[in-house]
Amino acid sequence: MAELFASYDILGAFWVTILITFWSAVGAMVLGTIAAIMRVSPVRPLQIAASAYIEGVRNSPLTLVVFFFFFALYQLMGMTLVAPSARSSTHAFLWGVVAMAVYHSAFVAEALQSGINTVPTGQAEAARAIGLDFTQSLREVILPQALRGAVSPLGSTMIALTKNTTVLATIGVAEASDVMRTMIEFRPDLLYVIFLIMAFGFVVLTLPMGMAFTALSKRLVVRR
Repeated sequence: MAELFASYDILGAFWVTILITFWSAVGAMVLGTIAAIMRVSPVRPLQIAASAYIEGVRNSPLTLVVFFFFFALYQLMGMTLVAPSARSSTHAFLWGVVAMAVYHSAFVAEALQSGINTVPTGQAEAARAIGLDFTQSLREVILPQALRGAVSPLGSTMIALTKNTTVLATIGVAEASDVMRTMIEFRPDLLYVIFLIMAFGFVVLTLPMGMAFTALSKRLVVRR
């Protein structure tokens, strides 16, 4: 095990995994919140567009989404998020984050909508009765309560996002699974040790996250 840590940047690979998870989670929360608001808005075209986006992305394989952004948009169409002269690894990282954010935003939207559904209808009616418009009632009354009810499914989505970062190895992002593949290729005699290190690393990343979301869910539970 010491030899593997000395020969390969395992900790650096897990740091890349953490960065991907963080920025993808931020993007997924932003996009997912927008999609959830559009889906419950009174404007029919927005509802249809949000439903098409959520269902289309949610039912697509993650690998297909990653390939679309990296190979279709970046390599085939030449679209870049930074200067074209940047290293290919930088482009792969950024497009990987975008793909992860877009894919998991559909699940964030579903989680938020489930939280919105837990808010009693009378709350929205009371908000309208005191003169709040849709945006105001959503911001002041519905979303704060919906977020409390959506903590648990959001936690599951974030844990799944962390584990799904392994898919980005297919486009050359040097995260944990990419380093694992390299180690297996050059040190097959240590196969079980490699699997043990990687499994332990992901447990370290996801277990505290799951415990934190569980505790937060219990703390913020809406008592009726």
